[in-house]
Parts: sequence; structure tokens; C-alpha cells
Amino acid sequence: MTTFDDRKDTFEKKFAHDEELRFKATARRNKLLGLWAAEKLGKSGADADAYAKSVVLADFEEAGDDDVVRKIKKDLEAGGVASSEGEIKTRMLDLLEKAVDEVKAGR
Repeated sequence: MTTFDDRKDTFEKKFAHDEELRFKATARRNKLLGLWAAEKLGKSGADADAYAKSVVLADFEEAGDDDVVRKIKKDLEAGGVASSEGEIKTRMLDLLEKAVDEVKAGR
């Protein structure tokens, strides 16, 4: 039983670690997405950082990415910036790769 228990504990620790990395990468992606949208909206400095934080917080409204996409799309439209849902989702995918690399690198 000891070997089985060790394997179980190892699997549980790996699962917890992977979930933590996924959470951090998603939050980092949302921050990067927020900074991208902030730039399109003409924001910079503290305003851009505050906007990026609001995008990160928007992700906690519901499961999945739809809440973030809606926020970005609505804000871009309100700012007079044309952007499709497809463009936002494509940008999210690109930024997720970058975020995963950054999280793995410890940045």
C-alpha cells in the first residue's frame, strides 16, 4: 500500500501544481490582453495598468473566457475602436502562449 499511497500523493501534488500554473498563466494572459486593449484605447502608464487589472478581475464573473471577451469588446466599442470577437479570441490564444512561457520562467 505504501507504493500506491506515494503514487497517489505524487499525482495529487502534480495536479495541484498544474492547476496553479494554469491559474497564473490565465491571469497573466488576461493582464497582457488588458494591456493590449488599453493601448488600442490610447491608455498608458497607470491608466493602462488599472485597465489591465480590471480585465483580470472580469475573469472571475463566470467560468470560461466569455466574460473577458465581452468586457474587452464592450470597452473597445465604447472607445470607438473596431474589433471583432474573433480578433480578441485570437489575441487571447497568442497571449496565452506568451503567458505560459513567462510563468514557467518565473516572471
